[in-house]
Amino acid sequence: MSIFDQRESNLRAYSRVYPTVFDTALNARQTDENGKEYIDFFAGAGVLNFGHNNPRMTSTVVKYIQNNGVTHSLDMSTTAKRTFMETFTDVILKPRNMPHVMQFVGPTGTNAVEAAMKLARRVTGRTNIVAFNHAFHGMTLGSLAATANEYFRGASGVPLNHVSHQPFGCDTPCLNCELGCGRSQLRALRAQYLDSSSGLEKPAAFLLEVIQAEGGVNVADKTWLHDVQALAKELGALFIVDEIQVGMGRTGSFFSFDDLDIDPDIICLAKGLGGWGTPLAMNLVKPEHDQQWSPGEHTGTFRGQSLSFVAGTEALKYFTNPDLMNEVARKTNVMQEMLRELAQMDGVQVRGKGMIQGIDIGDGTKAKQIVANCFESGLLLGACGTGGRVIKLIPPLTIDDADLNEGMNIVINATREVLGAL
Repeated sequence: MSIFDQRESNLRAYSRVYPTVFDTALNARQTDENGKEYIDFFAGAGVLNFGHNNPRMTSTVVKYIQNNGVTHSLDMSTTAKRTFMETFTDVILKPRNMPHVMQFVGPTGTNAVEAAMKLARRVTGRTNIVAFNHAFHGMTLGSLAATANEYFRGASGVPLNHVSHQPFGCDTPCLNCELGCGRSQLRALRAQYLDSSSGLEKPAAFLLEVIQAEGGVNVADKTWLHDVQALAKELGALFIVDEIQVGMGRTGSFFSFDDLDIDPDIICLAKGLGGWGTPLAMNLVKPEHDQQWSPGEHTGTFRGQSLSFVAGTEALKYFTNPDLMNEVARKTNVMQEMLRELAQMDGVQVRGKGMIQGIDIGDGTKAKQIVANCFESGLLLGACGTGGRVIKLIPPLTIDDADLNEGMNIVINATREVLGAL
């Protein structure tokens, strides 16, 4: 038995999906200790938007370490943090006329969601938060209450209160969807909130993902998003957008909602924000809401992650010109065109935005077999959605054309084989 079998917790999951020991990685490829290479369409569940060991970031991080830069600082001011904040302001916030301040939380996405929920309750003086079916927001108790997955929720050991779930408004009705697209349900919910005798208390916030990544690559309808935002404003609730897996250029612009004309009160960021794969989580908060915090009221030991500030600053430079986003648009077209034949098969739906694409085959057992077959053929990807029935494709944005085409051919052939279309 290996040390992993002997000593690692039974909780380990991805190592069961990918039963090998990885040794090295570069851009969109990982190599195991036996020398076998794998094209990576998993990318650390969206952490590695800029690839494994991005050379620009590696060089910057190594130089910072060799110069004895501060590596841990809690929330003290450092040159690395200042440079990151100034760059983020100039490259992301100012061009969008966003007044938001940056709250660093540590070190993962669930910490960002917890802080957002806590602040919404502080600002409004209310308790309940509205989340949506199929949502995934994290695994700590507050964010887990907003997560819809029964399997994850079942491990909590305590009631997960003060969050209610409503139908998500998909831009395309999901395969076998029985709840519709959420707009009629949202109108009914509004009527209840406005009825003083409904017994329904107004919420502190509406919390949603523009693209539900773990929930099955469900893309929100633009009109529905506007309706949710309008309802939040009407009720005096905050509008919180979780960008943790689909931000940082994944959809062809920095935010997944850049083309949707929405204005969130709080935006939760993590995963790809640190650029290099080191942890960094941050909330963008409108100043009037941030003023409700008292100093030190919400903390986190690793919110001063200097290596992530350094690498994250380098990552932000990709957004100072259109080159990478133009490449994402081109590669998106490649992916969508190659997936067209699968989308025409009975019982299969392809959906997504930018370089996050999902293949919904409606059957978790078959999806698991497709993932296993892809692994044997040298491709790493995962399943998501209800029962794990959606194959999710999230390659690094920097993947080269040869790896993108090879990986796409592997998943297409594996899907056709499992579905008996070969």
